[in-house]
Formats: sequence, structure tokens, C-alpha cells
Amino acid sequence: MLALAVSGAVLCFARLRSNNAELATARGQVEQMNEEIGRLKGEGEKVRQQLSPDEQNLLIASHKLIDNKKFSWSRLFADLENVLPGSVSASRISVQNVYRDGDRVKAELDLGVLSRDYESVMSMITQMNNSGLFQAELRGQDRQQNQSTTYTEYSLHLIYMPAYLAAPAVASDVAQNVAQ
Repeated sequence: MLALAVSGAVLCFARLRSNNAELATARGQVEQMNEEIGRLKGEGEKVRQQLSPDEQNLLIASHKLIDNKKFSWSRLFADLENVLPGSVSASRISVQNVYRDGDRVKAELDLGVLSRDYESVMSMITQMNNSGLFQAELRGQDRQQNQSTTYTEYSLHLIYMPAYLAAPAVASDVAQNVAQ
């Protein structure tokens, strides 16, 4: 019985030693990766400093274009359709900005809607604000009249925050998270 206990203890100590060796190897690799991240960040900063103002603006514009590609316009239209009552019609949508706020992609929009009924528009704004997807603010109204009908065009400022769409982490963000 004692021999069995001793052999079990020897096996446990051997496994512990093996685990400690693997831990030391992993720590060394993490340290090397952190050094590489620091070196690459330094090189990136040198390149960024060498860019002309026009090139810097082009870089910013390209990042915005990539963010726009990550944004689901079909989902935006479906979400808008869900909050627009039957007595309100969208007349125009203008995208002002698409950006990341933390881990979420958001879009600033100017929305024009047509309605004959002020209460329907106010109810729609309340529903938008309660949806968790939109922050809506009435910016103006313009009464329109043609030969047969009278209606009002309402201008709204929206911030659209799709619940399902989180912005993917940038490589440097991933590197910083690993380093911590």
C-alpha cells in the first residue's frame, strides 16, 4: 500500500514539474509577443508620422468605409419599418456618420417622414426611443400642401444602435487585451 502511495506521489510531482515547465514556456512566449507588439506599434507610429495630411485623411476615410461595410443597412430598414406606423411614411434618409462606440456600431441619421397626423409622429418617436434601437429627436416640421392633400414633413435626428451588431476588435485592441 505504501508503494502505491509513493508511486502516486511521484507521478503527481512529475506532472507538477511538467506543468511548471509548460507554464514557463508559455510565459516566455507571451513576453516575446508583447515585445513584438511594442515593436510593431512603434513602426506603425513612425509610418503614421510620415503620412502627409492628405494621406492621413485618406486613411481615416478608408477606416470609415470599412466600418460602413460592417453595417447592415437591410437591418436598419427592417427596424425602421417595425416602428413606423401606417399613417407615417419615410420620405428621406440621410446617413451622417457611422462609428463605433465601445464595442457597438452606431449610425447617425437624418430622417424625413410624412404624415397628416402629429400624434402618430409623436407616438412613433416614443416607440423609437423605447425600442432600445433608436434615439429619436424631432428637429423640425414643414407643412406641405398640394392640390388635393395637406400633410406635414417632419425632420428627425436618429441615432441607430442595432442590438445584434458589435464592432469587431481591432488587432491592436486584441493585442492590448492579451497583454493585460
